[in-house]
Amino acid sequence: MRSPLENIRVLDLSQGAAGPIAGMVLGDYGAEVIKVDPPGGEWGRKLGPPFIQDQAAAYLGMNRNKRSIIVDLKRTVGRDVLARLVEVCDVVIESFRPGVLDRLGLSYQVLASQRPEIIWCSISAFGQDGPWRDKPGVDGIVQAMSGIMSVTGEPDGAPVKVGVPAADTVGGLVAVQGILLALLVRQATGQGQRVDASLLDSMLMFQTVPISMFQASGKSPGRQGSAAPYAAPNEAFPTKDGHIMVAAYWPDRWRKFTEVIGRPELADDGRFSDLDLRVANRKELYRELSFTFQQASTQEWIKRLEGADVVCAKIYDYEALASEDHLNTEDRFPSLHHPTLGKMPGVGMPAKLSSTPARPQRAAPLPGENTIEILTEVAGVPMDLVRRWLLEGVVEQLEQANG
Repeated sequence: MRSPLENIRVLDLSQGAAGPIAGMVLGDYGAEVIKVDPPGGEWGRKLGPPFIQDQAAAYLGMNRNKRSIIVDLKRTVGRDVLARLVEVCDVVIESFRPGVLDRLGLSYQVLASQRPEIIWCSISAFGQDGPWRDKPGVDGIVQAMSGIMSVTGEPDGAPVKVGVPAADTVGGLVAVQGILLALLVRQATGQGQRVDASLLDSMLMFQTVPISMFQASGKSPGRQGSAAPYAAPNEAFPTKDGHIMVAAYWPDRWRKFTEVIGRPELADDGRFSDLDLRVANRKELYRELSFTFQQASTQEWIKRLEGADVVCAKIYDYEALASEDHLNTEDRFPSLHHPTLGKMPGVGMPAKLSSTPARPQRAAPLPGENTIEILTEVAGVPMDLVRRWLLEGVVEQLEQANG
């Protein structure tokens, strides 16, 4: 069965997380992805601990289904090598600060004039235009400037980052979306285009619900802890031995919920009888329910609530997730092996296509692991010229990769 992106070749110049995630997703769905590392390897390879040998586990989890070539773009010949690679690729992903590639003579405009069908995806913190264009930014900075830290954390606590690199991850997925849309346009017209995927805009889209509420009311929802500003009860409550997450805010579920927990009087309590009142009186509702939930263990409550079809869950950490049969499947956690590094970490693709599923097949590469084969087999460079570039240090194939 063909893969959805079979015969699509991607040149991944990005570093860090957002661009590498985008390249990995395209690779899992069949694209051939060539990762361009700078001399010594990209900085994302040092995002740790933990490390597998000297490669960051986080990096290895974001870069499967790629081959790596080391090219020194600070050198004129290195830039010529990159131009050759662009000539044989369909998509370029880059995450340099706006203007960097322009100064190197490798701008979209220059390379698209040589290959009009190229799809060029630029991933940046704040976009290619506007007053914030030149600001440096990483995931935490973008979280701060996007507003999401103002709605994350406890109501009386300090601003808190989302506990994962949300801006990088969502930005990478938005980049994939833009690339796929541009490929559809090219299929119809033959023309490529530039995709501008900013982490900031990605995080704004990620906050569609609270921002829409702000646009209508003029009031920021603020920090709500585990609760939601539009529904109650819909948060975590302490139990005798931990916590339980409960979502019982629909009218019929609310009444059933109060009966199951042995507090039927709450259903018609003037403070809680409808959704608007429960949201307005969330603190009082939390106190009432916390007292009740602390009378039994999490598992006891799960059994009682699930038996009545009330939506609830214990709060998992990663160790608990790893023990669940529902999650321990090849599509969720693919098993890949690198000949030097051994077993590779990683998470599978969430979009499960019945006829053309994702196919993680290649572990993340060491820096420069595939330099020679990429130049000779993909770009068609004669071996004697490759040898000369290797001797001059324009490109590198590391000894550990040769081994």
